[in-house]
Amino acid sequence: MKIARITFLISVLLASASCQPKNTAIKPVLAQQETIEKIELTVEELQNYETAYFASGCFWCVEAIFESVKGVKEVVSGYSGGTEENPTYEQVAYGRTRHAEAVEVFYDPEVISFTKLVQVFFGSHDPTSLNRQGPDRGAQYRSIAFYKNEEEKKVIVDYVTLLESKSVYDRPIVTQVKEFDVFYKAEDYHQDFEKRNPNNSYIRNVSIPRYNRFKENFKSYLKEESH
Repeated sequence: MKIARITFLISVLLASASCQPKNTAIKPVLAQQETIEKIELTVEELQNYETAYFASGCFWCVEAIFESVKGVKEVVSGYSGGTEENPTYEQVAYGRTRHAEAVEVFYDPEVISFTKLVQVFFGSHDPTSLNRQGPDRGAQYRSIAFYKNEEEKKVIVDYVTLLESKSVYDRPIVTQVKEFDVFYKAEDYHQDFEKRNPNNSYIRNVSIPRYNRFKENFKSYLKEESH
């Protein structure tokens, strides 16, 4: 896949990865992940920040990536993009709903803009891969950039147009640009899964390498402790 060097764009990373509830054969990759101490914020404190919603494959991977970004205060793994109420992981992961694995990003707009979050989103997965990221296949792993208002929609659409105009990819971008409706928080054991399960085989072989590739391409976006 071709990556164009664009001086006024961030480096775009094409990473193929996600999570699957069943075993998948993956070649081992030696990788290290730093232990980042997380400061827990209360529900009341989180209300002081803006929210953004994205789906780009395994929420274990996506959560860890966004939490490493400056200005991001909290990331929650969950489900969005479908119509079914109160979906469970088993229902979503096995394609029994129209939801995708997604994340809710709480961020400080005085530190990082929605535009930069969109850049992180596109730069941390393969937006040309239809209903698939890495070893995981199905619409539950599709690429979605959610918007809450027309301003956010314009940011996403304009950025997609820019990527395509510069031929960053040699295949069409298939990311859905979708109006945000509702987000369902995933089960507690999914929250901070990558940080709490560094020796999990999927985390070692897929999530951490994806995270490390992201860090290499977005050094200026990272929190100090993420370097």
